[in-house]
Formats: sequence, structure tokens, C-alpha cells
Amino acid sequence: MFKGNFEPFENKIWLASPTMHGEELKYMTEAYETNWMSTVGENINEVERIAAEKAEMKYAVGLGTCTAALHLCCKLAGERLYGKPAISHGALEGKKVFCSDMTFDATLNPVVYEGGIPIFIDTDPATWNMDPIALEKAFEMYPEVKLVISAELYGFPNRMDEIKKICEKHGALLIEDAAEAMGATINQKQCGSFGDYSAISYNGNKIITGSSGGCLLTNSLEDANRTRKWSTQSRENAAWYQHEEVGYNYRMSNVVAGVIRGQYEHLEEHIAQKKEVYNRYKEGLKDLPIQMNPITPNTEPNYWLSALIIDKDAMCKQVRSDNEALYIPETGKSCPTEILKAIASINAEGRPIWKPMHMQPMYRMHEVIGREGTLRCRTNAYIAGGVMDYGADIFERGCCLPSDNKMTKQQQDRIIEVIKACFE
Repeated sequence: MFKGNFEPFENKIWLASPTMHGEELKYMTEAYETNWMSTVGENINEVERIAAEKAEMKYAVGLGTCTAALHLCCKLAGERLYGKPAISHGALEGKKVFCSDMTFDATLNPVVYEGGIPIFIDTDPATWNMDPIALEKAFEMYPEVKLVISAELYGFPNRMDEIKKICEKHGALLIEDAAEAMGATINQKQCGSFGDYSAISYNGNKIITGSSGGCLLTNSLEDANRTRKWSTQSRENAAWYQHEEVGYNYRMSNVVAGVIRGQYEHLEEHIAQKKEVYNRYKEGLKDLPIQMNPITPNTEPNYWLSALIIDKDAMCKQVRSDNEALYIPETGKSCPTEILKAIASINAEGRPIWKPMHMQPMYRMHEVIGREGTLRCRTNAYIAGGVMDYGADIFERGCCLPSDNKMTKQQQDRIIEVIKACFE
């Protein structure tokens, strides 16, 4: 029960904020001085080259956001699987798609953009990501499904290699949402290289940033070129503006690309700093009834966000509506709501674990499949019809901690002491 009286930080400690180094300004200035301020230029070319090389893929296409990349991944996959749709329909119109459940909604909203029907796959408690066992169960139930979208949460990879094999076994394509996992590896193979199509993010809080931006990754030159065409309003090769299919204004800015180009030089440095943050939390909190983000064997995370989950018997009573959370303080116990309020009281930022998609108001009527079949979950329930709902459980007991790579050891020590005080 938090009773501490800790001095707030003068300057806020962020969950994760951009870290600039100087090279970014050099490349932005280059765009300015050469007057390449639009969606073409050397910065974009270099970002695409570096992104493909880093991710161990043949081609990368620079886009305005990672969500745009995921959308065009869905469009490419849909047309590859089902053919080109009528202009009034999406490429996944009426088709079921297996999607990660505990993730940001940008992972699966593009499925809906293209007319698809998300079916959520429960979370593996050993990885906090899509459960391969539940995915196999889903294919048993719906063998006609031919597309899977799987995310890697907080930069801590799951068994994406196993998920890839399951997809191949069932003749399905895999879209890998590596937005949070750039630079992380599975069996020394880069995250972003497992999908038939993959997406990475340069959003303002990611491991490296352009303030915005993303890349679609593919090993197909034809698909890379189709993505470039779609992302520039599907303009045909004619002297006038000729359009034969729907297009989008999705291309990356050469100015934003300048920031990203400079950031790439510091990717490994940022990963090392994030790893130090994670290890300090793990050591500082080792005597508490909590567990840190799980590290899957034979993977190396990028440690983007450090998070914890409280042991079940150490949870005080907590209830959440769609907008609010309440808890009853209890000596020796705590909950995510109490920890986040305590952190906020010293001017530091944390946040809850991603709320599973099947618990979201807009997706509550969609099916979620666990290891034993369909789950019928209600908000805040651990058990659904006698079957464990692992995603709901992790959301109930977990929270993300301040993970900014500019946070000093002394600042992090104070945050650790505040968390400890919640269990006193």
C-alpha cells in the first residue's frame, strides 16, 4: 500500500521519448538545401536501403506511418490470396483473418480497412505474444483462413519462427507487425524478416524515430513496386494524372527520412541503453512478487519498454470500466492502478499493458480463440467459460514502466523505490 512521500522529478521522466544525436539535423538540412522537401529524395532512398539491410529483407518501402505499411501489407496479401477486388470492395472483403489479441489496434485495424473479419488469437503467458498452440487450434476450427497477423510486443519477441511454420503448414500468409521490435532477433534472425510481408515503425516513442514514418518489408520486387505505386495515389506512367485503381497518400517525407537516416546510426546504442534500463528494474525489483517481461529462449529483445506483471496472490482488489480504474489499498499487496498512480505522483510516466482487442468495445463481438477453443470473455475476467483467458489476465496484472533511455540510474532508483513502497 503506497504511503510514500517522494520528491517529484523537476523534469518529467517519460515512458519513451526521442533521443536525438545531431546526424538527424545534418540530413534534414541536406533535404532543405537541395530543395528535396517532398516524398522523393536521397534520404528516402537511404532509409529504404538501410531498413532492408538491417531487417535482412530484400526491399523496404518508406511510408508515412507503420499503420500505412500494415494497411498495404494487408492489401498485398489479400490480392495475392484472393485476387484483385472490385473497386468498391477491399482485398479481404468478408475473409476471416487471425490476429494478435494483446496489441495496439493499429495491428488489426488495416484488416477492417480492407473488409476483413479479425479473429483474435489468445496470448502465450510465456511470451506475452500470439500463442502458437492457440493458433493451431484456430486453424483446426477455421481451416479456410489464409492470413495471420502477429505482433511482437514491447520489443520482446515471441516464437515467430514457430508461427511462420504453422502458417506454412496451413498454406497461410504471415504479416509480421515488428513495429516495436526493430533490432530484436529470434535465433539470430532479425525481427521483420519472418513475415511474407512485415512492417516497422519510426513513431516518436520507438527505439529509433523520425517523429513518424514506417517501412513495409518484402522480398518481392514486384510487391515493393506495387506498394510504391499505391502509396503515391496509384498514378500510372503517363504525362497526365492517370488512375486505374485506388491509391493512397502514404509515401514518406524526405525530411522525415532525414531524421530516420540519422537515427539508424544509433540503433544498437539505443538497444544497449534500453537493456540497461530493463536489467536495473529486474535487479531492483527482484524481491517483490512481480515478474518482468519474459525473454523467450534463443531471442534477443530490443528492450523497448520494460514492463512487469504482479503475482496473482499479491494483487489487491482492482476494477476497471472502459474509462476508469479503482482499487482498494491493501498492506503487502498492490495492483497496476496503484503503481501507475504512485509513479505519476513523482512526475514519471507509465501505462497499462495493452488492453486485449477482444475486450475493446469495437471488437467485443469478435471471436477470440485460446488453447482449448473459443473464449467467451467479459471485461476483467480471468476465466471464460472455465477456460483461461491469458490476455485478459496479463492486462489485469501488468503495467509498463518508465523506459526512457535518457533516464539516469539515480532517477530509475527513485522509481524503483516508489514501486517497492506500493507493496509495503
